[in-house]
Amino acid sequence: MRRTVPIGLGIVLGAPAAAQSAPEAWKPPTLTITRYDEDWSNLADPAERTGNWTERFKYVPLGNDAYATTGFELRVRNEKYHDNLWGGGPAPNDGYVWVRAIPHVDLHLGRLRAFVQPIAAYAIGVRPTASPVDQTRTDLLQGFADVRLGDAKTGDTDGAGVTLRAGRQMLSLGTERLIGTRYGPNVPLAFDGFRALASLNGAIVSLLAVRPVQPGPGTFDDRRSHTKSLWGAYATIPVGPAGFDLYYLGYRNSAATFGARTGRELRHSVGVRWFGDLRTWHWNVEGVAQFGRFAGEPIGAWTLGTELGRRFPATRFSPDLVMRVNYASGDRNPDDRRLGTFNALFPKGKYFGELSPVGPYNLINVNPQASASLGGGVSATLAGMAYWRASRGDGVYDIPGNLIRAPGTVRARFVGKEAEAVIAWQATAQWEVSASLSAFVPGGFIRATGSARTITMLGLESNFRF
Repeated sequence: MRRTVPIGLGIVLGAPAAAQSAPEAWKPPTLTITRYDEDWSNLADPAERTGNWTERFKYVPLGNDAYATTGFELRVRNEKYHDNLWGGGPAPNDGYVWVRAIPHVDLHLGRLRAFVQPIAAYAIGVRPTASPVDQTRTDLLQGFADVRLGDAKTGDTDGAGVTLRAGRQMLSLGTERLIGTRYGPNVPLAFDGFRALASLNGAIVSLLAVRPVQPGPGTFDDRRSHTKSLWGAYATIPVGPAGFDLYYLGYRNSAATFGARTGRELRHSVGVRWFGDLRTWHWNVEGVAQFGRFAGEPIGAWTLGTELGRRFPATRFSPDLVMRVNYASGDRNPDDRRLGTFNALFPKGKYFGELSPVGPYNLINVNPQASASLGGGVSATLAGMAYWRASRGDGVYDIPGNLIRAPGTVRARFVGKEAEAVIAWQATAQWEVSASLSAFVPGGFIRATGSARTITMLGLESNFRF
């Protein structure tokens, strides 16, 4: 499991047992979310096969150095809310079912490759109407072609190689603080454009120029955005049991909105991440500085995220204790002709947990978590979250960056506190079922700016993946 608190449950379904020991995001399991990062070419050797029924689909020889890999995901998820958005949403008491099916075919012809992944995503019972993250019907989630130059494949620890790719693809950079797959909701996020990946002795540099895909309400009507674009470079450098990410991301939105202002946004993000896993300790620290212009005025924003964890493998249930502290800047004064609100760009879905009514903008977050393996493929997690506004001059935003509570003249910083429990059962190598129960108690800022009831959410999920 990628994380014991699932930011989109079922991440490790179908992975071998060694991959199910809860690696963190910098140590991806055999089955990935993007799926195109999986390499099953070792199954060309009959000695590498174990007899698992999925292997016949993971390596299909086509002759002349050609083969295909196939896979499939079927996820059914039910979410039931009570007093969503603290009772102020258009349908605060809502229960609905998400259903999605995502098959894929990965065709390799020597150094050439074609990857195709359609999606069928439907929502049942969403009120007042299904949004683009709830439903896209039948469409193309990913479809690209690439060519590999050099001897090494991307991520190989020896040699050098370059992969040139064009088409529609999902992107997962680092821990998805800025660029993520939006895997937790029903419709993942994809991008149209170009990407080049260079690998040198395990270090990877990714150059990209893309536009996000906007799901449409009908079938085969998903289109790339005409207002948003993204470009940049992202490098991952391994150093022993640790590693560093260094990156620059450029972002343009010709119809951006912050508070009551709308205008053209040109934002540059420069970031560094230090992560590692040494014996029983694991850590992840990331900082980002942002500058640019919005509506003709300068931008100055930043974020810092920290995570420190300790595993106790020799203790019963092998507990893993983690503490996360995050800070995302806000706008101190809307009248000073300078925007200080951090922009998370395209972050992962369900950012802080299964119930995430607030996003990483103008926010201080403290998040302790304890997870355990109960045996028989069952794992459990208990987590707590507390949220404060970073700046009194700015409001509270949701994960996509929409303002959901304006600051007005309220001085209170405390947004609220949350508790969440998740239990998951890896019933088979390909099938996982899980349940989560969450409650968000509003703080002084929410009580002073509108409805302020406690949000509760029950989530039930079944995910079959191979």
